[in-house]
Amino acid sequence: PARYFDTKTTEPVSFFLSGLEELLAWQPNSNDEFNVSAVPLAKRQPPLHSRRPRTLVCHDMRGGYLEDRFIQGSATRNPYVFYHWRYIDIFVYFSHHTVTIPPVVWTNAAHRNSVPVLGTFITEWTDGEKLCEAFLAGGEEAYGAVAEQLARIAQHYRFDGWLINIENTLNAAAVGNLPFFLRDLTARVHSAVPGGLVIWYDSVLKDGTLRWQNELNDENRMFFDACDGLFTNYNWKEEQLERTQRLAGPRLNDVYVGIDVFARGDVIGGGFDTDKSLRLIRQYGLSAAIFAPGWVYEHLGKENFLQNENRFWGSLAEYLPTHSICTLPLTTSFSLGMGTSTFLDGKDEESGPWYDLSAQDIQPLYPEHQGTLSTGCCLQDAWCGGSSLQLQGTIPPGEERVAVRLFSLQMPAPPKLFLTLLYKLEGPQPDDFTVALEVTTWDSGICFEGNPTSLPEPNGRHHPRFLPAPPPSLAKLLAACHRGSHGWTSRCYELELQDCSLRDLSVIVSRQQPSQQETSFTCLLGEVRVLDTASVAASPPQVHGVTASQLWWR
Repeated sequence: PARYFDTKTTEPVSFFLSGLEELLAWQPNSNDEFNVSAVPLAKRQPPLHSRRPRTLVCHDMRGGYLEDRFIQGSATRNPYVFYHWRYIDIFVYFSHHTVTIPPVVWTNAAHRNSVPVLGTFITEWTDGEKLCEAFLAGGEEAYGAVAEQLARIAQHYRFDGWLINIENTLNAAAVGNLPFFLRDLTARVHSAVPGGLVIWYDSVLKDGTLRWQNELNDENRMFFDACDGLFTNYNWKEEQLERTQRLAGPRLNDVYVGIDVFARGDVIGGGFDTDKSLRLIRQYGLSAAIFAPGWVYEHLGKENFLQNENRFWGSLAEYLPTHSICTLPLTTSFSLGMGTSTFLDGKDEESGPWYDLSAQDIQPLYPEHQGTLSTGCCLQDAWCGGSSLQLQGTIPPGEERVAVRLFSLQMPAPPKLFLTLLYKLEGPQPDDFTVALEVTTWDSGICFEGNPTSLPEPNGRHHPRFLPAPPPSLAKLLAACHRGSHGWTSRCYELELQDCSLRDLSVIVSRQQPSQQETSFTCLLGEVRVLDTASVAASPPQVHGVTASQLWWR
């Protein structure tokens, strides 16, 4: 069927639903099993519902369902990717179809990086009015059926909830039932999807007129009260932030103030001035909804997209609280889910463009320090996948080393950690530098490295012990310690900790010789792994009853 398979290539594709009939008729179907997310939402610290301002990204690009609709990837040159997951809390996939089911590749990439994904339910224009009258004016049974279907769809495809966007006027009967519909939908999503969310877009008012308020006020508060959050329109002024803050009270973080990166209408700042809008929003302790950050790709072009993307998110970083990884194992090759070649063990196995966000790895932080350090993506060389992480920087005169923070962690340290690192030094004198991993722990009087007779490490910095070969129990799994090739260097480490809590994982680039000169370096990271030795040594569970379906041979 054309809904599930591309008519040209027969490949499975993601899809949307149009109109009320299609929504009410939807049933799970064996053809759409490709569309079910295979990656559970990874845990994070602090949890999403912590009391701190959040960041929502609303992805709206040329109508949606572009090359990202191909569930098994495509040979797309210079595709759009998003990878600053550590800096955001919620990802919304937006289109103008009635029911936007997020393409599963986005759900997989976001979940791997601890970010929940919402689809969009939208009604607009006169067709929207008729659609709303059909299910809202019809009473509890009619709107209950819509709420039930939306909750079932999120549960079936394993995404995390809905943005509700009613962009048309409503008659008295329809608007009267709207808060009940929102409450019903929110309750059903919460029960069907662990951690599920329903967010209302600032559009229609309590009397049924369509008038964007750009704030939380008495005209739209009844909808905010009925669900998990409000996403405001973009044309706000500072006094509206002040009023919103007062009215939201303890639910301050549930108001997502809209920022249109395309800067349409009368806005404070978009594009590379988005930070001006964000700074004001944060001054009032409110959450932010960044709409269409694909501006970087659409407006500035595909050619220097990765550099421009790092510049854009780097300019916002100080206003974006990040979230930490809180489970092991942590393993990543930094792949963006795209490439100009496919690499395996450092070798270019297959030249040619590819795009598959499901293959995107866990993404690190992307620290930028003006003039001294930049972190980016390198497509020209990688250990595995399509890209490596490129660190470029300078070690200042008289200093020995520079630390690059890759991941913030928040979890109790197991008694013994096993770590691996694959890297490649580039530039005229690669032998002038050494590269190593550093683990920091949260300060506490009881945390010790090694055995309790050793002294506590000052400021919680630990340099794992270099292992020339893996311990015998792990030798089979960790051929890693000897597998550097094609110019890549492989390192294995061990770290024993007692009563410690992990805080950061960093890479340290050091000079071999002290020097009064500034020294520049370029280092590619191909892979990093942090493993709990005890769980790695245990044998994996046996797999039973494997079935294969939907086979198509060519």
